[in-house]
Amino acid sequence: MGIRDQIDADLKDAMRAGDKPKVGALRLVVSELQKAAKEGNDDEVAVLRRERKRRVEAASAFRDGGREDLAGGEEAEAELIASYLPAELSDEDLQAIVARAVADSGASSPKDMGMAMRQAMAEVDGRADGKRVSGMVRAALQG
Repeated sequence: MGIRDQIDADLKDAMRAGDKPKVGALRLVVSELQKAAKEGNDDEVAVLRRERKRRVEAASAFRDGGREDLAGGEEAEAELIASYLPAELSDEDLQAIVARAVADSGASSPKDMGMAMRQAMAEVDGRADGKRVSGMVRAALQG
């Protein structure tokens, strides 16, 4: 069962259960997936990551503005979206991928970070956040 099929099934279950917050969040996700498909982007994982990131940033903004109630709702939506994403790579697995990418790309200094990042991100394939990968690549190239 694909991600979209799972979301559709969960949306129906949430509607039957009368879980309005979950229904609202899943409808937004379905809408974004449909919009991306219409634009020719069939990468569901990328859409889900983008939507999760938006929720996390919104929660942070609400928290900075003193709106803890709204921040909690955004965080709950982010967790719901994250449940449809593939499992994140462990630090050990990611470290091994980064080490291979640095070696395979021939990167030897922070100036070569772009080559190593391209290689690492291709192998990571959406299973780790770009900032996390970037930090590990930078650390590997610096020392």
